[in-house]
Amino acid sequence: MIRKAHVLIIDDEKNQADALSESLSKIGYKCSTVTSGKKGLEIIRNGEIDIVITDLIMLNIDGMEILKETKEISPETEVILITGHGSIENAVTAMQKGAVTYLLKPINIDHLRTVVDKAVEKQSLVRRNRELHKQLEEKYGFAGITGNSQPMHRIFHILKQIASTTATVLIVGESGTGKELIARAIHYTGPRKNNPFVALNSAAIADTLLESELFGHEKGAFTGALNQRMGKFEYANNGTLFLDEVGDMPLSTQVKLLRVIEDGRIMRVGSNETIKVDVRILAATNKDLGKLVEEEKFREDLYFRFNVVCLRLPPLRERQEDIFLLIDAFIQEFSSKHGKKIKGITPEARKILFQYSWPGNVRELKNCVESMIIFSMDGVLDSNNIPEHIYKSNKTALPGPVFPVGITLDEMEKELITKTLAYVSGNRSETAKILGIGERTLYRKLDRYGLK
Repeated sequence: MIRKAHVLIIDDEKNQADALSESLSKIGYKCSTVTSGKKGLEIIRNGEIDIVITDLIMLNIDGMEILKETKEISPETEVILITGHGSIENAVTAMQKGAVTYLLKPINIDHLRTVVDKAVEKQSLVRRNRELHKQLEEKYGFAGITGNSQPMHRIFHILKQIASTTATVLIVGESGTGKELIARAIHYTGPRKNNPFVALNSAAIADTLLESELFGHEKGAFTGALNQRMGKFEYANNGTLFLDEVGDMPLSTQVKLLRVIEDGRIMRVGSNETIKVDVRILAATNKDLGKLVEEEKFREDLYFRFNVVCLRLPPLRERQEDIFLLIDAFIQEFSSKHGKKIKGITPEARKILFQYSWPGNVRELKNCVESMIIFSMDGVLDSNNIPEHIYKSNKTALPGPVFPVGITLDEMEKELITKTLAYVSGNRSETAKILGIGERTLYRKLDRYGLK
């Protein structure tokens, strides 16, 4: 893989360029040579060049200019400067501008080969890491959201479809399912990602202050309004406004919000002048808006405005195969945050966390893992670190498999493995963790029982 890299050699001394090309071609590199900086830049612009080796001193376009232009055209392309007129100042300047190294003539061929090998290895590692990150993102998440269950794959599919749009989205889900995280993912993967993301929880603000928070107010508009104040809509102009818990919004505010959505203009409290705003709205609720419409507690026309795209987030109990992915992600996050070296989590603790029903959803699991890390003494999370209400919970624990009397141990084990595999959508790594055995042991048992 390394030997197939394409090396471009730029040197106005043709013999020197040919000699370097020959020495690198002998160990498998594809080499091209040119005798002017202008021709070199044309090749770099038109083709994929992995490594550029360029003389420093040349007519018209010198090596420093080649380095600068190359990094602008193709930041990943590595550049090696060579010269017969070396100086510490030039070497430092070259390295600061992104050169791999600075070599003096006459060139030591063995040293050059080593430098090129290391440059290509570094380049290959960067590309592999980027590809791995892409694969992990496709398999396990979207913009920082973790999940490999079927319900989450459906969510990811919808997110990818709407990412490039500015459509209004209604996010529905129980408390703790990650509605704001989804909203941020939509914003930061969309066309407004470089503009503000502003969040407002409708349930956390008194009805009398909600309009001021949304639309702003003028000085003296009401008691305590000592200065003019911008509202969330103005702060979010050209960006995204996330309205959380819209089901708790009073009808009087709903009317004004509908007007803003329809004509794109707001009016500060205490003002008669309208202000033009361009805002994408993402709304979220843990309530049934359709039922609230029937009860005349939510405006039907506003409901239809919100419900252009509806995302229903599954509770954690419906995506249990994601629990271990989430646990591992939270261990990594909070180990770093609290400066703790966590080696892992015991099978018994994993089992307890897996069987718990998580009424508080992902937020509750996140808080649980953080608490376990804080109270861990030996770097291994075990059942003693689990919060007492979770550890002692029986009513919310999932029932285990029941085996009839007379079944053999082998039949019981085969059935247990089969059910566990089915429960985690065939994920063998998660199956091994749940059963408290190594993956190699699981593979041997799969082979033994003829399970695919």
